[in-house]
Amino acid sequence: MRTSPSLVNLRRYAIGRSLFPPTSLSRAVTRLGFVQADPIRAPARAQDLILRHRVRDYRACDLQRHYSNLEIEEDYFVNYGFMPRRHSALLHPRGNLTICAADLGPQATAILRTLEERGELHPREASVHDEHGRVVNYWGGTSRATTHLLDRMHHSGLLRIVRRDKGVRVYALSHRALSSEDPPSARQARADALLKLCIRLYAPVPVESLTQLLAMLRSALPGLKNELESAAGHTRDKFPNARLAGTLWYWPPGEDPGALSSDLPSSVRLLAPFDPVVWDRRRFEQFWGWAYRFEAYLPAAKRQRGYYALPLLWRDRVIGWGNLSMTKERLVAEVGYIKGVPPKDRLFRRELDAELDRLANFLR
Repeated sequence: MRTSPSLVNLRRYAIGRSLFPPTSLSRAVTRLGFVQADPIRAPARAQDLILRHRVRDYRACDLQRHYSNLEIEEDYFVNYGFMPRRHSALLHPRGNLTICAADLGPQATAILRTLEERGELHPREASVHDEHGRVVNYWGGTSRATTHLLDRMHHSGLLRIVRRDKGVRVYALSHRALSSEDPPSARQARADALLKLCIRLYAPVPVESLTQLLAMLRSALPGLKNELESAAGHTRDKFPNARLAGTLWYWPPGEDPGALSSDLPSSVRLLAPFDPVVWDRRRFEQFWGWAYRFEAYLPAAKRQRGYYALPLLWRDRVIGWGNLSMTKERLVAEVGYIKGVPPKDRLFRRELDAELDRLANFLR
C-alpha cells in the first residue's frame, strides 16, 4: 500500500527519476519527453548541458550532429526545444494559431514552392524574397523579416526543422495534416496526453506549477483550450497526489515517490538552468530553501549569482552554483555557495573535481 511521502522523499524522487542512468541519445530524449533549448552557449547550450548527464559519452553539440538521424523534432511545447516526433504530433493543429501560406502572403507561397523544388531551405536562401526589411523579435532585437516568417510557418506546422547548419535552422516541408476539424475525442486525447507529458517531465509537480504549465499549454495551443481545462479538471482522479505543508503534489501513475527515493550517489552535478530537476523555481525553493533565478537577461549590476549560473547539486541538495567558461582550451570555473563556503567533506572536493573533468571532456 502506498504511503504519503515526505518532502525529503519528493526531493530525492525528483532527482532520481530525472537523472536516470546514462543511455543512448535517442532513448534519453524519449524518456525525458522534451528537452528545452536555449541559444546561449555558456559554456554550452542548455540542451547539451541537459543531455550530458543522461547520455553515455555525450559531447557538446552531439544532438545537433545526430539530429537528422533521430526520430525527433524541434517544436514549441511549453517552451521551445526537442521532442520525440510522436509528441510533436500532439501539438498540431494548434487551433487558431494554425495558418496557411495564403494567410501569410506571396512570400510564404514562394517559400513553399521553393521547398517543393529543393527539399530544404536555409534562411539566407529565402532572403531573396525579403521585401519587408527587418522586424522586432520576441527579445526586442531585430530579425530579418524572412527569418521571422519562417519561424511563424514552423510554429504553425507548415515547416519542420530538418537539420542545422552551424546552428542555423534549415527548413523542410512538414507534410502535416493541418485541418483544425479534429474530432472532439481526438482533441481531448491530445490534451490528456500533453498534460501527462508535463507531469511526467517535471514530477513531482506542485499544483501551482501545474496551473502555470497548463496556462503555457493553452497559450501554445488555443484550439485545445476547452480540452485542456477538461483534462485539468480530472487531474486528481487520474494522477497520484499528496498534500504536504499546504501544497498539493502530483506525479505519474505507477510511480511511488516513497519507493523511488532511496539514497542517491555521492556525486556533484552542475545542471543547466532549464534542467527538469531545477526548471520549476517554485519547487526549487520548497526543496532547497533558497531562490534561484536565471540572470542572463538582467543588467550585470543586478546579478547575484552570475550571467549563466549552473545550479550545483551535491547528493540531494543544491548547495550553490557555478559559472563556467573556456579559455585557451581550458575550463575555468567560478563556484559559489549559498552558505558562503563549500562543504568540508573531502569527498565533495573530489567529486567536484570529477564533475569539472567531465565538463571539460564534454566541451572538447
